[in-house]
Amino acid sequence: MKRHITATIDGEAREFLCDEDQTLLDALRDVLLKTGTKEGCGTGDCGACSVTVDGRLVCACLVLAAEVEGARVETVEGIAQEGVLHPLQRRFLEQAALQCGVCTPGFLVAAKSLLEKNPDPSEKEVRFWLAGNLCRCTGYDKIIRSVLDAAADLRGESG
Repeated sequence: MKRHITATIDGEAREFLCDEDQTLLDALRDVLLKTGTKEGCGTGDCGACSVTVDGRLVCACLVLAAEVEGARVETVEGIAQEGVLHPLQRRFLEQAALQCGVCTPGFLVAAKSLLEKNPDPSEKEVRFWLAGNLCRCTGYDKIIRSVLDAAADLRGESG
């Protein structure tokens, strides 16, 4: 049986139908055509499908689509505003913090969630916060540096 869901997805009121057992990841990708959110493992271990639901960072593969009724969901596609890259996106590009791109959306969403809660994190705090996101290509130093530099940009401390 299909369920009718109303939610705010990346700032836009949306309605969609989903199966009772359909994951939020599958609904985002297959129903709402938000294909930026990636499936890495399907078990919540890699963080590639990270999104926020009402400000809480979650793995979309572990959340049922029906659970987001009335919620605010933010995906990687909602990070850039009016065609302008977010400082995190810009820094990831400038510092080559991505290669194959499967993990990148999850890292960006998780990092944005961190910076909204803590605009001045230490390197240790960034590493801890992003520990649920795995990358098989780049290593983590460029990712961590990109997050720290984006945090400085957002605080107005970069030149």
